[in-house]
Amino acid sequence: MKLRQIYRSHRHFFLYAIIGVISTGVEFVVFALLYRLIPYMWANIIGFHCGIICSFLLNRSFNFKKEDRVILRFTTFYLIQLVCLALNSLILYLCVSIGDINPLISKALSIVLTALIPFFLNKSITFSKKLDH
Repeated sequence: MKLRQIYRSHRHFFLYAIIGVISTGVEFVVFALLYRLIPYMWANIIGFHCGIICSFLLNRSFNFKKEDRVILRFTTFYLIQLVCLALNSLILYLCVSIGDINPLISKALSIVLTALIPFFLNKSITFSKKLDH
């Protein structure tokens, strides 16, 4: 009974976390496939964008269930994610180029350090009732 109440009160966060794991998996796999073929920063940007698209589609349809104003919501979502991409890229650069840490380990670290920022911003902006009208 108590578990059900916790889920109901934090439903969006739990679903966002599950979707985040899926979209982060997409991002990481794309990065892992590309970073040895092209410069790691380009692999990061391409992988990140694949994760953005996956995350937006899943969150819009299954978590926040907002099917209206798709272009406005995607633009807002995308701009928030670009801030996270900049932070993610900075961490990746510092780890790989300055710290001489393996790119895969650095990518994983950058994901962990930037994971929660977009949830709070997207919940309060992209999928808020403010954009419903």
